[in-house]
Amino acid sequence: MRSALKTIWLRIGKHPLARVGPGLITGVADDDPSGIATYSQAGAQFGFGMLWTMPLAFPLMAAIQSICARIGRVTGRGLAANIKESFHPAVLFSVVGLLLIANILNIAADVAALGEVSELVTGIDRHLATGLFVLGSLALQVLVPYHRYVVFLKWLTLSLLAYALVLFVVHVPWSEALARTLWPHLTFDRNAAAMVVGVFGTTISPYLFFWQASEEVEDMQGAAPLAAEGKAANRELRRIRWDTWTGMFYSDLTAFFIMLATAVTLGAAGVTKIETAAQAAEALRPLAGNLAYILFALGIIGVGLIAVPVLAGSAGYALCEAMGWKWGLERKAEDARGFYGVIAVSILAGLVIQYSPISPMKALFWSAVINGVVAVPLMVVILLLASRRSVMGDYPANRPLLLLGSIATLVMGAAAVRMFIPG
Repeated sequence: MRSALKTIWLRIGKHPLARVGPGLITGVADDDPSGIATYSQAGAQFGFGMLWTMPLAFPLMAAIQSICARIGRVTGRGLAANIKESFHPAVLFSVVGLLLIANILNIAADVAALGEVSELVTGIDRHLATGLFVLGSLALQVLVPYHRYVVFLKWLTLSLLAYALVLFVVHVPWSEALARTLWPHLTFDRNAAAMVVGVFGTTISPYLFFWQASEEVEDMQGAAPLAAEGKAANRELRRIRWDTWTGMFYSDLTAFFIMLATAVTLGAAGVTKIETAAQAAEALRPLAGNLAYILFALGIIGVGLIAVPVLAGSAGYALCEAMGWKWGLERKAEDARGFYGVIAVSILAGLVIQYSPISPMKALFWSAVINGVVAVPLMVVILLLASRRSVMGDYPANRPLLLLGSIATLVMGAAAVRMFIPG
């Protein structure tokens, strides 16, 4: 039996999907249950009116993630370690501290969505389902070596295809949808502005920056940083470019599908108030049928199982690099107790919030506020790191990449400012 399971695992591990880089996982984690709720609300409230945001967001999100990946591979260190070396400690610990709080609140919102959707699909009590998901995710991260666990995460990325399949069971006026995507009818009232802020805040998130850079370091498996040994530089930089841009395209296209599916179902039926991903799935059933409902719900569960470890893992990477502790999902728990301790505390704190007076929606709101505060200065720091030869050696980010990253920073800055304007 053990021999048969080992053979199956080896075959799975040799599949082309198992050999893709961290960009795919990062992209899927970007479409976490909280993000799905945002995209669903955009489609339900504005119909085709927000589809244009996805083509605009794609190059911006891909550029910043590509820069983060490049920093990790060139320096052999994650973002927090590079910030620690190049900036004042106040910059490092303010960013890392806010990231930890935001991630815990985001985990709370995501695991709540997992429990709600599981109850809808299976009838199992949501609190029991949430506990099972949390403990299972934590056990996998702590007990399974990274090179095996990451294969599981990569296969879970296929869950996003559920949203493409939803479009096959609902009627979509494709010509109108594409026309509104390419030539939008822009409105600038407060509701539309707030939704644009929400969409961009969801697609460009600080926890993904830390995860992307540190996963590149994990994948090096002892290889020399490009800054120290550049023989493989051209090949590795091409791989990073392909990996991050395709991963972000997968994420962006899925967000587009979610907006489109909810626009032609919920929006067309006048259902314009969606607060959680579970509400979106439940609202689909009477409008689009059981198949669309099941596909949408399964997609939420799949991406939630990816997003929670990414949120917790990015917190672990950031704090351990800041403190100089041993870290890495490839290490055993006894060799990196601080790292796995941060992961465990982050996930369990997210679970505890389910039983506190704090509602998941409030947790999500404050997570968005904190991310909005930290994203812009963090992106400025990332661009400075990527452009410095003292950090990147002979491989600083090129001008087109830095230009796109700068535009992304300006967009997020405008979003952050708008978030604090009342009304």
